[in-house]
Amino acid sequence: MLRLAIVFSLFLTALPALAGAQKEEALSLSVATAMQRSISDQAEPRLAFANPDAGKAWLAEMSGRLQKKIPDDYMREKLLTAIHYEATRAGLDPQMVLGLIQVESGFRKYAISSAGARGLMQVMPFWLRSIGNGKHNLFDMYTNLRFGCTILRHYLDIEQGDLYRALGRYNGSLGRPEYPNLVLGAWKKQWDWQTGQVRLQAVSYSIK
Repeated sequence: MLRLAIVFSLFLTALPALAGAQKEEALSLSVATAMQRSISDQAEPRLAFANPDAGKAWLAEMSGRLQKKIPDDYMREKLLTAIHYEATRAGLDPQMVLGLIQVESGFRKYAISSAGARGLMQVMPFWLRSIGNGKHNLFDMYTNLRFGCTILRHYLDIEQGDLYRALGRYNGSLGRPEYPNLVLGAWKKQWDWQTGQVRLQAVSYSIK
């Protein structure tokens, strides 16, 4: 089992940016408007924990796990804070989003897929036309995380809460198991964490 875990870890580390098959689809006016409002929110990212001590514990734990990928303490904590904020406000598990980023880009801010998907969450440029504008830079950490989490939330809504299918849509591989299994595997093996028997509860920020 240990050998299998090591092989899995090395495989994820070596993965190129995977996104790119995602297809552009027409959005209804109401959906596009809601997503545009979410993207335009300029609130300062912060840890969304009701208990500050729980937030500090989460940040310390995730920071230790991410240290090899991002050695700089300041940048690592800045990224983790942004991930937690953007994931939580979109109604996503921040640790699942960490797994997605690991699979999509290996935490490489300037990753580009063969199809042109960009950044940490490998956002396709057509989303700039659909819900963004010319001022948005998908290589900007905050912009990329905001787009990525908003898009995954959109797919989760389409799939009525089915994360497995939503991940398939995010990768453009709906109906195939490889990508959802990679993300869920990375989440559970690398980023899943509980305090005792109770998972830390985050304050939920709905997209408005």
